[in-house]
Order: sequence, then structure tokens, then C-alpha cells
Amino acid sequence: LLIFLQVQDLFHSLAVEYSVLELDKTDEGPSIQEVLLQLTGQRTVPNVFVNGTHVGGCDQTFQAYHSGLLQKLLGDGKGEEMESYDYDLIVIGGGSGGLACSKEAATLGKKVMVLDYVVPSPMGTTWGLGGTCVNVGCIPKKLMHQAALLGQALQDSRKFGWEYEEQVKHNWESMVEAIQNYIGSLNWGYRVALREKTVTYLNAYGEFVGSHKIKAVNRKGQETFHTAQTFVIATGERPRYLGIPGDKEYCITSDDLFSLPYCPGKTLIVGASYVALECAGFLAGLGLDVTVMVRSILLRGFDQEMAERAGAYMETHGIKFIRKFVPIEASVIKLEDGMPGKLKVIAQSTNGSEIIEGEYNTVLIAVGRDACTRNIGLDKIGVKINEKNGKIPVNDEEQTNVPYVYAVGDILEGKLELTPVAIQAGKLLARRLFGGSSIKCDYINVSTTVFTPLEYGCCGLSEERAIEQLGQGNIEVYHNLFWPLEWTIPNRDNNTCYAKIICNKLDNVFTTMEITKASGKDIGQSGC
Repeated sequence: LLIFLQVQDLFHSLAVEYSVLELDKTDEGPSIQEVLLQLTGQRTVPNVFVNGTHVGGCDQTFQAYHSGLLQKLLGDGKGEEMESYDYDLIVIGGGSGGLACSKEAATLGKKVMVLDYVVPSPMGTTWGLGGTCVNVGCIPKKLMHQAALLGQALQDSRKFGWEYEEQVKHNWESMVEAIQNYIGSLNWGYRVALREKTVTYLNAYGEFVGSHKIKAVNRKGQETFHTAQTFVIATGERPRYLGIPGDKEYCITSDDLFSLPYCPGKTLIVGASYVALECAGFLAGLGLDVTVMVRSILLRGFDQEMAERAGAYMETHGIKFIRKFVPIEASVIKLEDGMPGKLKVIAQSTNGSEIIEGEYNTVLIAVGRDACTRNIGLDKIGVKINEKNGKIPVNDEEQTNVPYVYAVGDILEGKLELTPVAIQAGKLLARRLFGGSSIKCDYINVSTTVFTPLEYGCCGLSEERAIEQLGQGNIEVYHNLFWPLEWTIPNRDNNTCYAKIICNKLDNVFTTMEITKASGKDIGQSGC
């Protein structure tokens, strides 16, 4: 039924009249199906014909639509051509998923446009082409994490025979300059790659204004209009604020941290997301005084035993945690100007009326992210979103409820928010739309890493989810504490690193692997 409705929606979007013969509602259905089988070799429904030409089932109909064959068949039948478009594909969003999709479509011979525009953060921060991962996510995060690991390696090095007399200190400005220079080279590389693929790139804000039509507004406010046969939304997410006075005026987020021109000093991080804990980890590793304010649990959605072990390691190594507290109304107050200045934060217990306050140079908010889908005109063309978080529900082919609009990346409802996943999904989508492929993106059992000081890698179900899905009596957990070889000489943190494998006893196979380990290298991420 769902497949049938998808085909109906496609013809509705094309404003084409069509007739439906439901074989299960007519006495002659079996005999008609037998004749269709002899004529077409197709046993399944829907079985689509356009002006006497057999197109095929749902997949074949959409392939014909994206190749232009369907429009040609419809146009020939009307004695006129269907409406032509400026582009075969317009991608709104120049992050990992959008760029991968656009370049793959261009490789397949399609005329493609990419629009990318970064709305400045409340602190005025913007960045170049490439999306969150490259500019304010994975890349600078991992590089600052590496800077912190090098500080630990310096401490360890004396035990390995290195002798040095000078006092070692960290220079924030030098690190930020080097990281931003590298990111700038990546931004330029993406623009060059689009040019080489003959993809049209606009540094402009895209907004739907009608069916198959968008408005693009550049930094100067100049408007242009463009049409396309197919659209892919890849607008990503931005950090969520607390919604209290002073948060946008005085606080920063991960959008601002990685290009901050001055050392943040004594820092309060509000939130317990992976972004919060990763930032807390590398800031403390660089020698800063760091406090994390946690409303409820660490790393929601991850295995809670592993999350607590990562948090306990951070606490052991000097990061302070304020548990079960949240900032309250009018709670962020500027005390002094400066770079950094000084702020006062007032917070209330989530379990009662207790009030605490503290003074910090910087307050970083990391309480989650919201999809950038509410102000791009989706309501004008009928694309449905989750009103709570802005995410877009799609089918297993990344197609929205509007047949010519697709979506990839972090804005998808119920999918993983990982750069390699977005890249793969974008490539596979382009191949299905324009290359005749039928391969779909597999979102199950994708490994991921949280770059806390005690790095945490996992693949598969958390123990909580395994119990929920399989039942406590049907899982078996194997676990082990271990001591990395490189930690033995400096005699550092024995019996801290930890691994566990969660098994489904009914299948007699591994369900998931969870590992916490800290070193100068990425941890192994593998599931069995």
C-alpha cells in the first residue's frame, strides 16, 4: 500500500491525471494479472503504464522520473513537452552529505547546483564551505583533542627517557591559527572539487517558494530564482540554546569555540552531550579549569556504564562535575568585559530548590542541536517535519512525503548523525536517482567514537537497548579491564580501560562491542 501511495503522490506532484485499476477489487483480477505477466514479465504491483508504454513498478517509475523518461512519455501523450527545469538536481546545504550527493550526481552526467549559506551564530561566527564536520565539528574537535593528548604525552615522555629543562606551556592562539588555516585549505578544496565536477555553487540561502522552485538570497540580499526536477535537503543542525536571558548575549557554543581568538580561561560547560564532554576533555587537557553542569545523565543514548566510566575518568583527572543542576532564568550575568571577560552563572537543583552560583570566564552551551529546516520554505511545498526537533521523516530511500524532495544527513528523523554515514547516504542516493542503482544506505550497526579523554568506541546496541529489545535473560555480557602498553612505563591509570561485548544468547552471536581506551591513536571500532 505504501509503495502504491508513493507512485500516486508522484503523479499528483506532476499534476497528471491517472486511472487506477485495483486487481484485488475486481472479479477479473487474477486473469488480468496473468495477462499482465505475459505482457510485461512483472508479477508485482503497482504495474505502471504511461500512454501505452510499460514503465514498471515503483522503483522503475521513480528511475524513469529522475532520468526524464517519465516526463517525456507524459509530454508525448499530451502533444507537448512537460515543464523544463534549470537543473536536474539542486542540493540545499554544502556539508558532507550534500557535497557527496552533488558530486556523485554530476559524475553521472546531471546538471547540479549546490547552495550553502552559514547564518552567523549569535556571537557572529561564520565559516566556509564544507558543513559542520569540517568547520565546527569533527575536524577541529579531533585536532584540539590531539593537542590535549600531546600535553599528556609530554608528561609521560620523561619516564621514557626524554630530558628537557624549559617550562612547557600551551599557546591557544597558535593552535587556533594553525587549525583554522588547515580548515581554510579544506574549504578551498571543496570549492575546487565542485568546479572540477561542473557543479554550480552559490553562497546563498535557499528557500522553497513553490513546487520545484527555490529562491536564493546572497550576503548582499540579492535574490535569484532556480528550478530543478529533484531537490536534496542537507542543511544539517545548529546548537540549541537554553532559552534564558543572557545565553545568546554572553555564552558561546561549539560554533564559536574552535575559532575563538583568545583562550577561554576558566570554563563552565552546560550539558552532558558528546559535544559537551569532548570539549570539556580537551580544554582540561590544555590546562584550563573546567566544570561540566549536568541536568540528568551523561551521553544520553549511549551505553550508560561506558558513559559513567568515561565521566569518572574525567573527574579523576581534574574536571569538575555539577550534577542535577541547570541554569535558571536571568542566570548568566556579565561581571567584566574582556577576552575573556567574567560571567556569573546561577543554577538550581533539578531535585529541589537549592541554588548555587559560580564565576567563569567562558560559558559554553552544549545541550543538543536542532535541525535547520524551519525557515527554508518546506511548508510551502508540503514537506512534513517533526515539529518538536525539526527533523524530516523519510522512507528507506531518503525520500520525503513530497516525491521530488529527498533529505540526507543529520536532519533525518531517527537516523545516525555521523559524517561518514551522510557521505555514504548522499552518494548512494545520487546513484539511485541518476545511475539506475537500487542500493540503499544501511544505518544499522555503524561504529562511532566519542573523543573524551578516555576515548569511547562502540558498535551495535547499548546494554540498555539490548535488554529492552531482547530481554535481560537473553543477553550475556563479557567484559574486561585492561592496561594499554604505552601506559605501563609512566605507571598511568591501571585498571581503567574497559571493554565489553554484549551477546544475544538466542542467536549465539555478538550484539555489540563497547570499548573505552585512551591513547594517541584512534581506538579500534569493530562489531562482531
